[in-house]
Amino acid sequence: MNPLLQAGSLGPQRTRNRIFFGPHVTNLGEERSFSSRHVAYYQRRAAGGAGVIVLEEASVHDSDWPYERCPLASQAQHGWTEIGQACHEQGALVLAGLGHAGGQGSSAYSQNVLLAPSRVPEVTTRELPKWMEPEDIAAVIEGFGNAAQLAMRAGLDGVEVNAGQHSLVRQFLSGLTNHREDPWGSDKLLFARQVLSRVKEAVAGSQMVVGLRLSCDEMAPWAGIVPETAASIASELAGMVDYIAVVRGSIFTVAETRPDCHTQPGFNADLTSLIRQAVPTRVAIVAQGSLVETQICEDLLTSSTADFVEMTRAQIADADLVEKLMRGQGEQVRPCILCNQTCQVRDVRNPIITCVLDPSSGHETEDAPQDRITSASSHLLVVGGGPAGMECARVAAGLGHKVTLVERSKRLGGAVRTAALGSGRERLSKIVDWLELQCHELEVEIITGHDASYGDVIDHKGHVVLCTGSSRGRPTYAIDEGSSVISAAELLQRTEEAGALPDSGTALVWDPIGGPIGISVAELLRSSGWEVSLATPDLVAGQELARSGDLASANIRLAASGVRLLKRSLLRTVAIGSATLEDRFSGTRFSLDASLVVDAGYRLAEDSLWRKTGQRFVRAGDCVAPRTIHEAVLEGRRAALGLDLDLDRNSIFRLGPDRSTTKAAFGARSSLGSTTEIGQ
Repeated sequence: MNPLLQAGSLGPQRTRNRIFFGPHVTNLGEERSFSSRHVAYYQRRAAGGAGVIVLEEASVHDSDWPYERCPLASQAQHGWTEIGQACHEQGALVLAGLGHAGGQGSSAYSQNVLLAPSRVPEVTTRELPKWMEPEDIAAVIEGFGNAAQLAMRAGLDGVEVNAGQHSLVRQFLSGLTNHREDPWGSDKLLFARQVLSRVKEAVAGSQMVVGLRLSCDEMAPWAGIVPETAASIASELAGMVDYIAVVRGSIFTVAETRPDCHTQPGFNADLTSLIRQAVPTRVAIVAQGSLVETQICEDLLTSSTADFVEMTRAQIADADLVEKLMRGQGEQVRPCILCNQTCQVRDVRNPIITCVLDPSSGHETEDAPQDRITSASSHLLVVGGGPAGMECARVAAGLGHKVTLVERSKRLGGAVRTAALGSGRERLSKIVDWLELQCHELEVEIITGHDASYGDVIDHKGHVVLCTGSSRGRPTYAIDEGSSVISAAELLQRTEEAGALPDSGTALVWDPIGGPIGISVAELLRSSGWEVSLATPDLVAGQELARSGDLASANIRLAASGVRLLKRSLLRTVAIGSATLEDRFSGTRFSLDASLVVDAGYRLAEDSLWRKTGQRFVRAGDCVAPRTIHEAVLEGRRAALGLDLDLDRNSIFRLGPDRSTTKAAFGARSSLGSTTEIGQ
């Protein structure tokens, strides 16, 4: 039997399998309470087979308000009850996540001072917290106990205390953030012991599980928790908990707790093994660390490195992951590519949780269901085989439509397939590989190497959706005749066709966007022997990578590889063998050698076919406006869901919070949850 699917023991409770859906920020709340959106979100994972669900962390004291709709434990009992009942009906255990962000919080919402063990500024905002006085410490400890008691009254199966990322408990444990000379500093475990003791007291006599999420490597060895210290901490606290979830990260390495695709999945394996050896076997060990591939998870269990595995991002991408494994259909699991683009919510551009490959994540109460069969099957022609086109074809075929997918190139994948050729982006290909597999299994007729014409579209007897992608944007700089300028997409495509990059020389990568493409092209050229400069108008290279947690890591990689960074620079002229740039602040111009200039800038919608046909047909994805994979998949899906509805082409059904059907503009949610029209 697959070890992931075997029942397990978690203190006084039995679990139906070894797979956790771990705590993470969703921002799905109503003010500071859990909402009906939370209920639907967690119920969907429970129905998909998750064994243990740890809910979004609730602040145990009103001095902590780290993000807009962070749940507050004193307001959580009703929501906890509803979530627990919904998930229990599906067979999952449900635990409340409890914590306090301390000095890593925010004063923007509470307009009150932050609390922390010592006066250590928050790394991102530089805000200085208040040194906690004895009464502050006592109030927060009592808050943990009160929260645990409320969770018990709500009918949940246990609680998990956070001593990992964004955690006051970890801040007391660490020399990075605890500089006190009183008992709370001379014994850095005192606060954690008091918190766990109060929690145990609050749930005494019940069957409640008590877990601990523990940062076992702050990756700051000059003062922080190191693995050997963590083993000692875990050993001392083990008598007070039923399980320990092993994580890493600190105030200086926030992104390392859940890094993006540049970090190998399963990165915490050695750390987890060390903690497993340090604590009694009765204390379960939960492995964490980009666990999105089942083989790695199975290996962690069979090697006795861990007793449970946390597959959180994997189940955001595919809520039915466990159910598919139980059916022996592991290849059907929608992949998580570890992009962090929309599932990392502590960012104003990602106001609520979702997934680039499953935009229904976080929107369970409003999205039209995909698991129905159409009442009026038709023949759909999808033009364009990128993520928008393949998702449209996949969903439409699943609804029962006959689907023909036409792609001008020799293989499917569009811009995603091209981007996957860049340095460090290999996981991107998993998106289009999965979509292509689904299209084949649903018997979509796929025609590659054919550029759909006006006649193909106009003469088609049925619905048509245009997903024709993007084209190279207009240069904002002068190009001298004979100079060598190429777009990032063209460079990657030619490199794939030739099997190698062009001969080495001096290259300038122009990146006005600050996204992953410019960075990956610079890395790729540098690894092939080129002397590379990266020019950006911003104050930091790759500024958009802050969304995925790769900003600092990317700049470290660039510096280590020898890429020259030209910040706050504007490209003005490209000549033969050189380029002229301008400092955007001073206006000073300067030249540098560049036998090749790679433009990683903006692209334009390829909508010529749509215009040629009189703007008659629905569009989706980049041919509306080049954006991210998320918008492409979302709009392709919505185009398919609108096919069998008795509405005009500018309308689609949306589901309200009560799952009733309502009309709204035919469109895709913007990042703020509103609708924008597709194709107009």
